Amino acid sequence: MKFSTPMHTILIAFLIVTTGCLDDNNPDEPPVSTSYNIVDAFPELEFTRPVDLQHPGDGSGRLFVVEQRGIISVFPNDSTVEEAATFLDIEDRVDNASNEEGLLGLAFHPDYENNGYFYVNYTTPDSKTHISRFQVSPDDQDQADASSEQIILTYDQPYGNHNGGQVSFGPEGFLFIAVGDGGAGGDPEGHGQDRSTLLGTILRIDVDNPEGDIQYGIPGDNPFAGNDDGYREEIYAYGLRNAWRFSFDAENGRLWTGDVGQNRYEEIDIIENGGNYGWNIMEGMHCFSPETDCDQSGLELPIWEYDRSQGDVSVTGGFVYRGPSLAGLEGKYVYADFASGRIWALDYSDMENPVNTELVDTDVSISSFGVDPDNELYICAFDGSIYKLVSE
Repeated sequence: MKFSTPMHTILIAFLIVTTGCLDDNNPDEPPVSTSYNIVDAFPELEFTRPVDLQHPGDGSGRLFVVEQRGIISVFPNDSTVEEAATFLDIEDRVDNASNEEGLLGLAFHPDYENNGYFYVNYTTPDSKTHISRFQVSPDDQDQADASSEQIILTYDQPYGNHNGGQVSFGPEGFLFIAVGDGGAGGDPEGHGQDRSTLLGTILRIDVDNPEGDIQYGIPGDNPFAGNDDGYREEIYAYGLRNAWRFSFDAENGRLWTGDVGQNRYEEIDIIENGGNYGWNIMEGMHCFSPETDCDQSGLELPIWEYDRSQGDVSVTGGFVYRGPSLAGLEGKYVYADFASGRIWALDYSDMENPVNTELVDTDVSISSFGVDPDNELYICAFDGSIYKLVSE
């Protein structure tokens, strides 16, 4: 993920155009009739570098926005809302000195309505990532207890970039965590293919059943559970460079991610248990070092990639759309590029020949997507606004 693009003024292109993959065997599709736009969902609210939007699943209808500096705000899902409350403030614990560090992710426990637990992913001043659990105040549902922090998992970050950041509960109730390759460029320490480290992975842990001295358990079907090779048992999938944003399809539980590329290609992956997604052997569908004959055996290649010929340089993974208002996007994976602000929908109904359609060219820096309880799609942008995708 790269956060170097400055704030932009909105410039919306209203007509859909289609874009082919860089593979010449995937021709462009003809334009479709529906056009899309983004609108400011909460015109009276403004945030500082919002990086995540979540709802607690407790029937309240509230939305929570994560700001990279270390603030989580809460407000009703009402376009006329004029003020957001501060739910959690941990600025004093968060290091956001570099472009990719900070408070990066939020996940509510599946039983949040009863236990009040939520989990965050943040970087610390001593170059670590903390996955921590907090609890809501018993006296105020819009106020977390900042003193309730329990650090569940911590790991070192050798560089200031590629920190991953997403935390999310999967359909079976386990916590998934996106962990970047540790940073710099080109994966100089070889973390992507090193299963003895947590870096360059998506992890899966059981926060409800801790084992021994650690604050979590290892699901029995994790690919390296109980191994004797020194592999980290928390790993669910590996070979990822910086899977900044992932999501689960609300209908079938399929796990999608956008993995940020190095210099040439951005990719979309469907993550499978035990999958090796190729970094740093591969960048997208291509050998990372073209002059070498890289061995692709056993690797999971992306279902889609795009190059950087049109100013796109950092994929922002999104969601398979399952909301009620945008019928033309039902079942399509909606994602964006942080730098260019373009938003696409990937139709994967024919997995061997997916079709990628550009929906909107926004000219805003899109850091993340989120959904409300109805699975309507929202967009976090670095101009300080939260947008909603709408049809025209």
